[in-house]
Amino acid sequence: MARTVVISGGGTGIGFAAAEVFAAGGDRVVLLGRREQVLAQAAGRLPGARHHAVDLSEPAQVRGAAESIEREYGAVDVLIHSAGGNGALEERGERPDPLDTVAHDWTVNFRLNVLTAVLLTEALRDHLATPGGRVLFLSSIAAYRGSGVVPYAASKAALHPYAFRLAEELGPRGVTVNAVAPGLVEETDFFGGVPYPEERLRSRIAETATGRIGHPGDIAQTLHWLASSAAGHITAQVIQVNGGAERGR
Repeated sequence: MARTVVISGGGTGIGFAAAEVFAAGGDRVVLLGRREQVLAQAAGRLPGARHHAVDLSEPAQVRGAAESIEREYGAVDVLIHSAGGNGALEERGERPDPLDTVAHDWTVNFRLNVLTAVLLTEALRDHLATPGGRVLFLSSIAAYRGSGVVPYAASKAALHPYAFRLAEELGPRGVTVNAVAPGLVEETDFFGGVPYPEERLRSRIAETATGRIGHPGDIAQTLHWLASSAAGHITAQVIQVNGGAERGR
């Protein structure tokens, strides 16, 4: 039976890779994100996919998208939070006061990576399939090892306690809540289209036990499994998908 799968940030990278996997399995995919044209192009590549352009950090827009999804599909079987990313790519503007820059960097990362996920979850939590619903967050290896972009790492780590509490609250309904923490993944917009420095890339690969960096499909397949009936007794977990890099070498 086809499920309804809502994917934020589903127009590119890991979100789109997940959409491809779920659509290939016969599920109905709904893509959410800020960029209408990107979403429309992505949806056009997937059988039966729909999309809604929405700023998930704005409560009124999230409410509108959630109401539209409820009217059209009823229950949401799988909710995947892939929206977010590197706040350093957001426009800073002129900020002569260093503290203003600090405030901007921390605020924008939490808005992109935490607020978007929390608002969409809270808007749809009463419409999750019961039993059998799945909520899946995208964390990061940076939540464990830190990052050169400290506010980004902190924002990803902030998702963990929310996911754990949500798992406790939704568990009696038969809904599971988990997170996936990728390492370095190619073919995403995380670095804004700037090539990853070759020396740093070699260093990152050397940290893995598998001898390579991740592909979006690695993460997508993990999300697909966590959304399956085979993972029905797995909840309140953060699954590492980084080739062992979190352990270091």
